[in-house]
Amino acid sequence: MRSDHDPDVMPLLGRDWGAVNHRDALADLVRLGWTPCGVGDWAVGLRSPHGLLAARICPFDPAYPAFLELCRRCPGSPYLPGVALAEDLDGGGSLTVLEFLTPAEEAEAAEVARRWREGAGDEAFDAVRRTALAVDEEWRARMPWWDGLDLNHGNVRRAVDGRTVLVDIFCMDGASLYGQVLDDSAVVRERLSADTTRHLLDIPYIARASSPAEIEALRAAWRAGAAVTS
Repeated sequence: MRSDHDPDVMPLLGRDWGAVNHRDALADLVRLGWTPCGVGDWAVGLRSPHGLLAARICPFDPAYPAFLELCRRCPGSPYLPGVALAEDLDGGGSLTVLEFLTPAEEAEAAEVARRWREGAGDEAFDAVRRTALAVDEEWRARMPWWDGLDLNHGNVRRAVDGRTVLVDIFCMDGASLYGQVLDDSAVVRERLSADTTRHLLDIPYIARASSPAEIEALRAAWRAGAAVTS
């Protein structure tokens, strides 16, 4: 599928996404007819008007560039999604447009995980596995709070054409990262940079799973760290 030529992605090309934050990017896509269709821990998803594409809009997720790197290193792999657009947003967010995918059946996802563990896939599957292990090793050496590969059921999907596709298979240790925010958020700014953590508290997981008191504690700790590093 030539997703980069899909009519729904054409209005998104050539824009200065680096000047737009995740909230404005979401609003822009909704105004263009994209429909919110899912919420994860780190990002929200929208489906394109014609249904072939999905947009992933994230305020903060240092692990996602590793997945995009995997896609770049395995161009045309049937086990990875076609990526039509990958843009950094203001403040450390990201906008990615890729094939629309649906959840795989539980048995299929379990079989994929088994093949991954045992290295028992076909040539294209094994190439993705080898490359993912290499990317994991590289990111582990340089990314604070890295948690590695995550081939859970939700990360095994099915494409419109019937292919089994892997998505978002790298992750951060979110519990440790946000625990550090509470302990001393200046450390997070120093290790990940203030420019890329501006919207760190806007991830969907915090809004979904935190009590009002927990949200306020995170915001107070984040403000305190800003005062230390300013």
